[in-house]
This record gives sequence, structure tokens and C-alpha cells, in this order.
Amino acid sequence: MDLKNLFSKISFDRKKEQPSMKDAPSHWIKCPECNALMFFKEVENQENICPKCNFHMRIGAKRRIEILADKDSFVEYDADLRPVDPLNFVDKKSYKKKIEEAESKTGRTSAVISGECTINSKPVQIVVFDFAFMGGSLGSVEGEKIVRAVNRAMEKHQGLIIISASGGARMQESTFSLMQMAKTSAALKKMDALGLPYISVLTDPTMGGVSASFAFLGDIIIAEPGALIGFAGQRVIKQTIGADLPEGFQRAEFLLEKGSIDMVVNRTKLKQTLGDLLTMFYKNDQVS
Repeated sequence: MDLKNLFSKISFDRKKEQPSMKDAPSHWIKCPECNALMFFKEVENQENICPKCNFHMRIGAKRRIEILADKDSFVEYDADLRPVDPLNFVDKKSYKKKIEEAESKTGRTSAVISGECTINSKPVQIVVFDFAFMGGSLGSVEGEKIVRAVNRAMEKHQGLIIISASGGARMQESTFSLMQMAKTSAALKKMDALGLPYISVLTDPTMGGVSASFAFLGDIIIAEPGALIGFAGQRVIKQTIGADLPEGFQRAEFLLEKGSIDMVVNRTKLKQTLGDLLTMFYKNDQVS
């Protein structure tokens, strides 16, 4: 097989968890940023980061937990919660049908996995969004899981980590979805009053109602390199204000430069960073 045909069989969809390797000989994949051709194990061993250009590929919630949680320490809660269709919403497909497709695709009933684990031996409540489930959209179930995680953190006197990967509020639930912004923010306010730490981790992408609520309420806000972070899309903003926008203004590095977030941390160093922060918070605040 010549090189041209080899490249034609290798594709990458940034909306999926992993590079698409269907029909790719020997599982070679192509970086969407620098176009480097790599063996998939090389990328996998780098926590799904391109070893050539440091491009952070999107990963699913389960993979995220594997990377961050101490081995065999994660315990999931509220896995039985599933969305309903209060508005009988239908566009090209019914909301019920989209939920069924998302469940079939991911094997989960919501865009969030929540539970408890240890990170470098420090116990913490953790909530992880999965963009593969309806774009990681925030609906009633996702909001409820976050609030329950906050309540567990307060009950057990632990910290909370939320790892966001979301396109924003779920339009099929309308006001029910929008109310989750206030609901989660109010719960986090109660947690803050007890002096318990909340660390927010922003990954690609963190947009819409998620970025406008709990994602930016952390005591520490961390982002992965190159993550798209904002409220509205660039085109909408440009049309609204009628002006050109700075290059990369919705990327993690720009937000760090302007003081909107606290740090940009490479995925390979994120576990150690979170462990160090938890150690600092727990020591200073006598958290469990």
C-alpha cells in the first residue's frame, strides 16, 4: 500500500473520544493539529496527547477517571439516574430517541459520571463530564448529580473536583436545563461556606451554561492546554459586537494570560497537580 492510500484510510473526528482507526493498517492514527502519523499505542501511553505537538485529544469520562483516580479507588454514585422528557420535545428526532442513541453509544444514562475516589491517597468527590453523551450537555440529571456530589462532600467533609467537557445547557429540556445553572451554583455556595475546596478543571470544550455557572466558581480553576472555553461561539460574538476578535481568545492560554483561570496544566501532570492542591487544602483547612 502506498503512502497516499495509507493516509486516506486514517481519519480523526474531534467530536469523538478517540481518533477513528477504522480500516487503518496496524492502528496508525493522524494528529488533527500537526498531521503527524503515529502508532496508537504511542499516543495512548502519552494519555492521548500527541507526542509531536502536545495536542490534547478529547477523551471519555472513564478514561479520565483511569488517569486521575488511584487504582481501584473510584466508586460511582447515582448511576441509575436517567433523563426524562418533560416537554415531549421533538426536532429532527425526538428527545427520547436522542437519549436512547446516546445511551447506546456510551453505555451510560447521562453526560456525567460522579463518585468518590482518592487522588494521591487524598479522598475527594469527583464529577466528570463526557462530551460523547449529547455533547456533554447540562440537563436535569447532570445538575442533580453535581448537587448530590456537593452534598456528599459536605457530609464527608471532603473536597470536590468537577471536570467539564460540555457544549452548554441541553436545549431539549429548556428551562429545566437552565435552572441547573442556579441549582449547582447555590449548592457550591453552601460548600464554600463550610470552607471545603472546589477545584474546577476545564477541558475541550467548556462552553455555554456550564462555563457561565459552576465551571468558573472553583477555588482553583485549571484548564488543559488548547482547551476551547467560552460562552457563545466566536461567530456569534463577532456578529453581535461587529468587531474582529483577538486570535485564540477562547483558548486556555489566552484566558490564563488575562487572569480568567489560574493555571494551564498538561494532562500528564494533572493528577500530581490535583494531589498537591488537595494536600494543601486539606492541611490548611483540616479537611478529611
